[in-house]
Amino acid sequence: MLDHEEQFLFKEEILHLANSVTEPGVLDNVEDLLTDVITSPRFDSEVFTLERSLQVMLGARAGTTLVGLLTVTPEVFDQVAEVQIPAEVHERLVAWRARFGLAIDNALNFLNNPDGIQGHNFSTQIAHVEDRRVLQGRLTLVRYNNEPQFFLADAGVFYGLIADLLDRLGPHTDAETVDAETLTRIKDAIALIERKQLARDRS
Repeated sequence: MLDHEEQFLFKEEILHLANSVTEPGVLDNVEDLLTDVITSPRFDSEVFTLERSLQVMLGARAGTTLVGLLTVTPEVFDQVAEVQIPAEVHERLVAWRARFGLAIDNALNFLNNPDGIQGHNFSTQIAHVEDRRVLQGRLTLVRYNNEPQFFLADAGVFYGLIADLLDRLGPHTDAETVDAETLTRIKDAIALIERKQLARDRS
């Protein structure tokens, strides 16, 4: 929660944000942007540019406030309710926090602070989204405060993340930074994906 001074500043920022989304259609435009980011195959890199995109759309100050608001604890919205902002704006902010906040927060934590992770568990599941079957991955991270956090996304997002990580790690990798067993697992996984892709192309 926020202390007295932070509450005062926070309420000022919320008022400024509310004024930035009063134009007709702006709320819908922001929601469309958030939806595009969350569902993008490049979700990991899109999250990094989300604040910049919102700054362009709403103004630097309001864009930064909104990203912060999406990733605060739900209890903060009790304080937001005290600020005299339009009901529709308040409802949208609460809905966005519930719909997008956890995914964005976990993605930023995972990508910005990998050293803060104590352990992880990865699982997959088949889901039906808008009459199509998709393979989803659920990455559960256990941070040093022993609080588990999860990051759920379509498989394509994780493949994009894997490719980005390998691109960035590759130039700095030598015999001391990756063991032979891990390297073999990576090669075997890529070979399996290639066989599956080849089989699908032939069918």
